[in-house]
Amino acid sequence: MENIEERLDARVGLLIRDSGTGWSWGHRADERFLMNSTAKVPLCGAVLAQVDKGAMRLTDGLDVRAEDMVEYAPVTELRIGDTMQVGELCFAALDMSDNAAANILIDHLGGPQEVTAFMRQIGDDVSRLDRREPDLNRFETGDPRDTTSPAAVVDTPERLLVGDALSPSSRAQLTEWMTPGGVTGALLRAFTPDSWRVADKSGSGSVTRNIVGMIAPPQGGPYFVAIYLSEAEADFDTRNAAVVAISAAVVELIASR
Repeated sequence: MENIEERLDARVGLLIRDSGTGWSWGHRADERFLMNSTAKVPLCGAVLAQVDKGAMRLTDGLDVRAEDMVEYAPVTELRIGDTMQVGELCFAALDMSDNAAANILIDHLGGPQEVTAFMRQIGDDVSRLDRREPDLNRFETGDPRDTTSPAAVVDTPERLLVGDALSPSSRAQLTEWMTPGGVTGALLRAFTPDSWRVADKSGSGSVTRNIVGMIAPPQGGPYFVAIYLSEAEADFDTRNAAVVAISAAVVELIASR
């Protein structure tokens, strides 16, 4: 961690937790980092919580309009003028990190504050969502908007994927959406054996790169991981390579336990 921080003049936040034993290891685990697109995990968790309450259905259709388009919308840009089901939008947001899909869902929930409220309801008193895409990716030193900490955010996939924050069917649905890894193939899942299950979500901004997820070896409880790189004044490939290296080290550590 320190080598990467020194080389990139950046901060790295990391937390690894074994849900089976409670063991954890962290670095800057309580410092704040921009969530970027990892915010799409609690966003879709909030959607599923509404489904569990009967206030929303995954089959509900929402309009996809030209004015909804923002930078990086690989799924929704092909559906302009059409309707997409809530479930389709969640899968687009989680698997392909479609930003317009995320905004449509945020608006359907009632705004970013509803995602924050959901995080509070499931026990996260640190993370907050204040803006929509792409503004939530804008980094300013000391700005708490749209931030989390590795210690806080690593609890989110645990509560949503294996905890009791959602119904069993919604837990299974969220896991299904996060399993293909449409944009995360080079990170954690690149280093796990085929017999391990991985459900994850990455994110990035102009000076950031991050990933959160669940890594489940065949034996024992699943591990939950949060990796956040920030203030790295480098191109995306350099930032991504740093998180790739951390991902490899994380999986090696898990495999050695």
